[in-house]
Amino acid sequence: MDRSSPSRSRRLAPVVAVAAAAALTLAGCASSHGGKKAEEAAQNASAGKANTPRMTVALVTHQAPGDTFWDTVRKGAEAAAAKDNVKLVYSADPNAGNQANLVQNAIDQKVDGIAVTLAKPDAMKSVIGKAEQSGIPVVGLNSGLSDWKKLGLLEFFGQDESVAGEAFGDKLNTTGAKKIVCVIQEQGNVGLTQRCDGVKKTFKGTTETLYVNGTDMPSVKSTITAKLKQDNSIDTVVTLGAPFALTAVQSVSDAGSKAKVATFDLNKDLVKAVQSGSIEFAVDQQPYLQGYLAVDALWLYKYNGNYSGGGVQPVLTGPAFVDKSNVDKVAEFAAKGTR
Repeated sequence: MDRSSPSRSRRLAPVVAVAAAAALTLAGCASSHGGKKAEEAAQNASAGKANTPRMTVALVTHQAPGDTFWDTVRKGAEAAAAKDNVKLVYSADPNAGNQANLVQNAIDQKVDGIAVTLAKPDAMKSVIGKAEQSGIPVVGLNSGLSDWKKLGLLEFFGQDESVAGEAFGDKLNTTGAKKIVCVIQEQGNVGLTQRCDGVKKTFKGTTETLYVNGTDMPSVKSTITAKLKQDNSIDTVVTLGAPFALTAVQSVSDAGSKAKVATFDLNKDLVKAVQSGSIEFAVDQQPYLQGYLAVDALWLYKYNGNYSGGGVQPVLTGPAFVDKSNVDKVAEFAAKGTR
């Protein structure tokens, strides 16, 4: 993807401006104290855990059982919680109604802040309104970039799924792909739909969509296998999560297909698959960063009144491609479970 494109620059400009302003502020503070004194002050500054009063943050996601992507999100959230003296309460359910109930539970427990994903924003609208009426700040992460402002959230941390999909399609055009199948593991998830729609928008070949039951991996495997046996003109399987990509590799083998596999998102096993060549490439949206920033943002809001992007622009954490050219570097962090 051309990172210097005007459309992407417009999207990133407000976020970059926030970061630049912060850097200038820090530089100004350092120079006002003089070089040596500033250096001594930095050396004597307390590091590690915050000394602010302990607060409780609920992180409520649409994680499905067995989806390891969310383990990385949670690790990032836990790291921020440890630093900020935050008690983190994590809960998840792929069913939108159940996820809304989990948010209601957090409201009933009178937590100090809520971080939530909006895979199915319409189902979350009412309960988010209740949180706000209760005076509980809510930030969004991962899913819901198109809806977070409409629902009144303070901030959003994640990837523009349409932009990521379009970048993915452009990348496929360089691989020689002619016909792809885009596998959606959760019907009705707006972020997943946006990914496939984005791919279709820029990919110059033929795109088909295949729906699978992401909570039943044997079913995922058999459904992809059947599709490949039915249509041997499919030369690339596009999946929307690391576990599904690894399963798709098995499906390709079972079907006797020559199709390649490329995916959104990664984990340490997926990184190894890119290294071995069984996966062509992956798009990384940096889930660790999403979890970390969401929790840290709620602490900053409570104790310093800060909110990133001025409450009108998201903080983008992706997309970034991982392929043969950079996978070895990424592998160092993936082995720790943070990429």
